[in-house]
Amino acid sequence: MRRFLLALVGTAGLLSAPFTTVSRAEDPLLIGHYGSLTGAQATFGQSTSNGLKIAIAEVNEAGGVNGRKVQLVEYDTKGDPKEAATVVTRLCTKDKVTAVIGEVASTLSLAGAPICQAASIPMISPSSTNEKVTQQGDMIFRTCYIDAFQGLVCAKFARDTKGFKTAAVLLDQGQAYSVGLAEEFVKNFKAMGGTVVSQQQYNTGEADYTATLTAIRGTSPDVIFVPGYYTDVANIAIQARKLGITAPLLGGDGWDSAKLTEIGGKSIEGSFYANHASPDDPSPALQAFVAKYKDEYGPTPDALAALGYDSGKLLFDALKRSGGKGGKDLAAAIAATKDFPGATGSITIDANRNAVKNAVILELKDGQPHFVAPVKP
Repeated sequence: MRRFLLALVGTAGLLSAPFTTVSRAEDPLLIGHYGSLTGAQATFGQSTSNGLKIAIAEVNEAGGVNGRKVQLVEYDTKGDPKEAATVVTRLCTKDKVTAVIGEVASTLSLAGAPICQAASIPMISPSSTNEKVTQQGDMIFRTCYIDAFQGLVCAKFARDTKGFKTAAVLLDQGQAYSVGLAEEFVKNFKAMGGTVVSQQQYNTGEADYTATLTAIRGTSPDVIFVPGYYTDVANIAIQARKLGITAPLLGGDGWDSAKLTEIGGKSIEGSFYANHASPDDPSPALQAFVAKYKDEYGPTPDALAALGYDSGKLLFDALKRSGGKGGKDLAAAIAATKDFPGATGSITIDANRNAVKNAVILELKDGQPHFVAPVKP
């Protein structure tokens, strides 16, 4: 009887103890990705996913991370902040991933970041440039530059390289990315002696831009800064040309999609945008990635694919340095990243968990983006 009671006491102790999952060496290392795989910004998520999958294949072919193979758990945000919050919650609570990669759009990263922060699961955004993203906490990182730098790059190119004296701004008032980038461009363009002659707004997916573009046309700007996403930008370009506006458009990395020229056609020709990398760059690291991507998927990769790849590679490097540990240990390893040799260039994570790296300016000619100039921080 005494042995039976002791057994019951032992069982009760086990039942009352908190449940924990013990990772075994043979268990896969789960990494989450959330991105817009469908919807108006579908190429963003698809490109990032493709680049990340190449990074995962490489690390697994090399034996994994500290002997553990990496397994991807991926969800579609559909470009919706509510859906982004839902799938990130699932990644953190149900799937129990070690780290999360995503999103591209800053508004969607801002929906997911607080959830990762609360769960103490490191999140790396490949390409959300709004400064507020990494301000969500010490578990949140990015492998791209921020809007403060991108806005400066665009303003400097407009004033110093092209000699534009006047600019109009047309921004997406519902996207944190667009609002933040517009603010930085306006601030820097004015500081360099330029004049902003008109500032107009639109909403994502808007069909008719006649009123805002007519207002801009009346100010005859040298350039129109449109810090939006590729679908809207292409439609804006088409309608601008129909209204007789000939000024070139200028934008940021949200333009980076083959769909931009597919939709915009000749209307977007002669316009410019800032980006994280150019396929024209002869860098051995970038060209090696381009070759792998084309072999696996066919077309030349955009910069978002390269950033997805770099985010995965940087994460796996940090995981090895953390001894495979997640949480605060992994966050500390990511934060300590210096001069990481990425496909998009050398990456150093600064004190604010942002990447310090170069930018490039591209011009759209003959339906393709072409390298114009590099810009250093």
